[in-house]
Amino acid sequence: MNQERVAPVKVGETYEVAIESIGGKGDGVARVKGFVLFVPGVQKGDYVKVRITKVLPSVGFAEVAEKMEKPVRQPKFATVKKEELEQEEETSSERYEDSESFGEE
Repeated sequence: MNQERVAPVKVGETYEVAIESIGGKGDGVARVKGFVLFVPGVQKGDYVKVRITKVLPSVGFAEVAEKMEKPVRQPKFATVKKEELEQEEETSSERYEDSESFGEE
């Protein structure tokens, strides 16, 4: 079974990528859909728009089309100040009636 891998990128396409690391020859390493791209002239941690210049079966090469600002990631969990939490507890306890019936009639 000779399954030929098809690259998820094509020459000329552009992608916004984060440079994950620096390869042995000094090029930045980024991934698009798990596919490795080598990008010259970047540093680890850069966020750039790249244009695909060459695609091989297992790796691709790209050039920087535009340097970009890193997108601001929203934290997974909201940060709540102690005062806000205490204020919320005060208002929420007024909404509910304290009973022992647990929904029994």
